[in-house]
Amino acid sequence: MINEEQLEQLAIQWFQDTGWSYARGPDISPEGMTPERGDFRTVVLKARLAAAVHRLNPKLPPTAVEEVVHIATTPDHPGLVQNNRGFHRLLMDGVKIEFTNAVGVKETDHAQLIDFQNPANNDFLVVNQYTVTGTKQPRRPDIVVFVNGLPLALIELKNPADENADIWKAYGQLGTYKDEIEDLLVFNEALVISDGMNARIGSLTASQEWFMPWRTIANEDDKPSVAFELETIVRGFFRPDLFLDYVRYFVLFEQDGDAMIKKIAGYHQFHGVREAVRVTLIAAAERRVGNAVSEPRAAYGRAVVPGSRKAGVFWHTQGSGKSISMCCYAGKLLQQPEMNNPTIVVVTDRNDLDGQLYQQFCSAKDLLKQTPEQAESREQLRVMLATRQAGGIIFTTVQKFSLLEGEKEHPPLCERSNVVVISDEAHRSQYGLTAKLNQKTGMYVFGYAKHMRDALPQASFIGFTGTPIALEDKDTRGVFGDYVSIYDIQDAVDDKATVPIYYESRLAKLDINRAAIDELNQDVEEVIEDEEDVAARENTKGRWTQLAKLVGAKPRLAEVAADLI
Repeated sequence: MINEEQLEQLAIQWFQDTGWSYARGPDISPEGMTPERGDFRTVVLKARLAAAVHRLNPKLPPTAVEEVVHIATTPDHPGLVQNNRGFHRLLMDGVKIEFTNAVGVKETDHAQLIDFQNPANNDFLVVNQYTVTGTKQPRRPDIVVFVNGLPLALIELKNPADENADIWKAYGQLGTYKDEIEDLLVFNEALVISDGMNARIGSLTASQEWFMPWRTIANEDDKPSVAFELETIVRGFFRPDLFLDYVRYFVLFEQDGDAMIKKIAGYHQFHGVREAVRVTLIAAAERRVGNAVSEPRAAYGRAVVPGSRKAGVFWHTQGSGKSISMCCYAGKLLQQPEMNNPTIVVVTDRNDLDGQLYQQFCSAKDLLKQTPEQAESREQLRVMLATRQAGGIIFTTVQKFSLLEGEKEHPPLCERSNVVVISDEAHRSQYGLTAKLNQKTGMYVFGYAKHMRDALPQASFIGFTGTPIALEDKDTRGVFGDYVSIYDIQDAVDDKATVPIYYESRLAKLDINRAAIDELNQDVEEVIEDEEDVAARENTKGRWTQLAKLVGAKPRLAEVAADLI
């Protein structure tokens, strides 16, 4: 069994194998052979940062470079998390700076701290034993990860040979760092804890429950069998190009009452979203003659037909964070130049889901770089879609694509090809693409999904669901395309993100005519799916309520409770 020092050296070697430079903390300390810090309170390697700012922003004169470094490294909020959010905004948007250019003209620009497009333009450095002056005593995190001199990640290790020192002891040490060397964590994007065999990643505000494993390296299918989970994190999460992509598109801040919460994506969300964006770019491309694109696919080996408008099915089990995945997908897609400032339409089938998802997206406006809009009626939705020339995130329920009185089909509202529809709970209410006989009226009708496609004839569609279905008239993959990512219940159980689910079939009798149940089931199916007549829909809901009363009757609930006990 190796000890902590040997684990540290292994981790450093893995970093170097992945393309990172290495420096010993004592060597670059104020007292070291090659000092890069003025004192032990300084946490940013300012010379490296200044060199990067000059390299990435060649128009800036030296005085402006100095000012950018000062702004980027000087927190202006009283709290750690607020400062962390402020820094993250500078990282994403650049540092606003006014300067006089070479010809004497005043300019305003946003100076970039990191080149996210070209990873090779950045300075990647890993440092061990990085001593920082604390409020009580000096603290020395095991490994600090720098990009352009900015300490973006921290790894805390515990001795694999010590039975009493596990990853949760390392987690406890992070709490000490937050209390005593807060300045270092202002710039943090990810925290890692490990005892070698086990390793977890979490955000600055994550509780123990939300420190999660990282199982992959290059893509969703690349899950190597390694002796140390830390190796997978270093080679996968910290691979320079992947790490920069993660920092750019997979970090969210959310207000929770009086507290600010920082949320970062899990490995399944990261790779799933990356693949979904890749497929969407192909599916939304202009239609052209030819076979499927032969570009290698990260997962499942399926090629994508350009211009097919089917961006696939994002199958992640319930509780796996689909709403965060949707935000990250939208944020990354919106910034792809190939999409030419796309419009994203987020579709649900219930008002409560529409509201919940809308609020989640509003919380992510730093990532999305815009505030979403919510359609309150079908008339408003039509105006929003018809008048939108580019960009925007529009929320609606699928029912708002219903026809107006006298219409036989939905009029086209937006014929741009850079419209992407995100369908939440895509296994429900996204069918009805072929005509179906309405038993009440004797007429053949289409469902809301057909009206939606008539309204947005050139849009691409992606479905997010935890339970895809494959029935003759309801096939999730048939509607949206092949799976772009799969994270099922077994994956969640393996990651300890959920507990195993065990099933035992039990009977709880319901004293009601079987034929009446069948009739009610048929009515409810029409409500959920394609009922256009409002009065008929409300009538059916009322009848369903009657059945709900029977199911929830006190004598029956007592019988069910007794059976469970």
